[in-house]
Amino acid sequence: QVQLVESGGGLVQAGDSLTLSCAASGLTFSSYAMAWFRQAPGKEREFVAARSRSGTNTGYADSVKGRFAISRNSAKNTVYLQMNSLKPEDTAVYYCAASQTYSHSPNYFGTNHYEYDYWGQGTQVTVSS
Repeated sequence: QVQLVESGGGLVQAGDSLTLSCAASGLTFSSYAMAWFRQAPGKEREFVAARSRSGTNTGYADSVKGRFAISRNSAKNTVYLQMNSLKPEDTAVYYCAASQTYSHSPNYFGTNHYEYDYWGQGTQVTVSS
């Protein structure tokens, strides 16, 4: 049974930093591209960041580029999202997702939610102004 468990969310002030973690189990971690998505109230789920299964390639939404960083630790089957210079518009539920990308290059990652096979339950991030 595949499980993705997020942690690290909370209430912070604008300008603060926060690190989210996502522990994966029940899957071969190295076979999956990993990503973070977020969903704010009344809005659609949107792509935030992803890292390929090779660990080499990364991608970010324009809204977080230069502020957020995604990393993965294969020894711990964990993916992280380091968030700096947080803004009130970053407030959302953040979801970890895993995508098996065998049909693509090891350096590939998707940016669409339908490309992802497994999802975590989400962790709330609230940024006050």
